[in-house]
Amino acid sequence: MIRLAVLGSTGSIGTQTLDVVRHHPDRLRVVALAAGSNARGLREQAEEFGVGRLALCDEVAASDAGVRGGIQAVTDLAADAEVDLVVVAVAGVIGLLPTLAAIEAGKRIALASKEVLVAAGEVVMPLVRERGIALTPIDSEHSAIFQCMQGHRLDQIAELILTASGGPFRGWSRERLEGVSVEQALDHPTWRMGGKITVDSATLMNKGLETIEAHWLFDVPMDRIGNVVHPQSVIHSLVKFHDGSVLAQMGWPNMRLPIQYALFGPDRVPSGLPDWNPTDTPSLTFESIDDAVFPCPSLARESVRLGGTAPCAMNAANEEAANSFLRGEISFTAIPRVVEAVLGRHRPVAASLDHLLAADREARILARESYAHV
Repeated sequence: MIRLAVLGSTGSIGTQTLDVVRHHPDRLRVVALAAGSNARGLREQAEEFGVGRLALCDEVAASDAGVRGGIQAVTDLAADAEVDLVVVAVAGVIGLLPTLAAIEAGKRIALASKEVLVAAGEVVMPLVRERGIALTPIDSEHSAIFQCMQGHRLDQIAELILTASGGPFRGWSRERLEGVSVEQALDHPTWRMGGKITVDSATLMNKGLETIEAHWLFDVPMDRIGNVVHPQSVIHSLVKFHDGSVLAQMGWPNMRLPIQYALFGPDRVPSGLPDWNPTDTPSLTFESIDDAVFPCPSLARESVRLGGTAPCAMNAANEEAANSFLRGEISFTAIPRVVEAVLGRHRPVAASLDHLLAADREARILARESYAHV
């Protein structure tokens, strides 16, 4: 029986994780739950799964609900002695401190919050390796790579290739993107996700973030990680080897599969989902990303070239800009301009935890200051 702490339990990944638990009650038990501000949803989940260890990031909502509140409360759940495996599915870089606490406490980690490694991979992954922590990715792309790499040495791998659906605006011009509405950006053709990550998919920033995450997660140089648009979303990513062969992980786009693999892998257990067959999608197509129309992946790569705290600043600027767009405060095309403006003003320093937290705070201020000029 694996005892789970699900951080971000009321969000998209969190609710799907609980769905996996419902299908495997003989192997999984939820012992801790944390959410952002959705007190009602948290209480309903706690009642269903019989969970007493609860926390909300929002201290006001937590006080009203009579549960522990604030990031420290969430961090404490990640290190709780009753927890075997921590599912980190909170939105954004707030997952960093709970992840570090889980590492220090020797927990297994299933990581969905890509921003943790984007902002602090240089700090997190050395600790993971030093402590011998089993950290498994939940992102469908990284889960695919993780699965394809099993049984292969790192020196056998020539390139990692992350696939992208292309989002709702595949094939659009820069001019057409100027008038994009929030509703259009949230109308993803393949996946159903939370608001911020859906906007990242529309700007293709998700591919930039995932490239950085793969860089740290698999210890592969950035110039050996590629991106390709694959509209059918059947191939979730590919690994190319030095002998020229390529392995791909394939299946219908459903997050329950990578969640389940992160919880049970390398075991394969029934998912209850429809099987994919080659004749179901006989035409699988691929396209290059148009960097002139979608500059966000290039900005993410530039942040790694700058090094130190620059990826953290880039990530914070993108979080602020994407959420401001969702609130109707800036245009869709302003998002990459905000990120570029912040990267231009940020002065990277060495990546320590204190420096990263300071860079995150500073970048958010710079992002808000740039709104009037982008």
